[in-house]
Amino acid sequence: MPISDLLMEGVNLMLIGMGMVFVFLAILVVAMNGMSRLAKALIGDEVQQPSTPTAAVPQAGAGDEEVTAVIAAAISRFRSAKK
Repeated sequence: MPISDLLMEGVNLMLIGMGMVFVFLAILVVAMNGMSRLAKALIGDEVQQPSTPTAAVPQAGAGDEEVTAVIAAAISRFRSAKK
């Protein structure tokens, strides 16, 4: 068997395989869209959106300035020790 025949057979096999995968994925997309529409038709707007809890905002206290000063001092000391 000449090499050109083998190459053509390989190309044909590749095209058939890629075509089958493409058709399968297209059918899968159509089926998923159909099931989504069916679910929306059966359930309707009964699905409730979950309520999002509000995040607690930390209160500024008297200790915040002290913590900020300690952190600033630690950063300053770290930077001066690096040089």
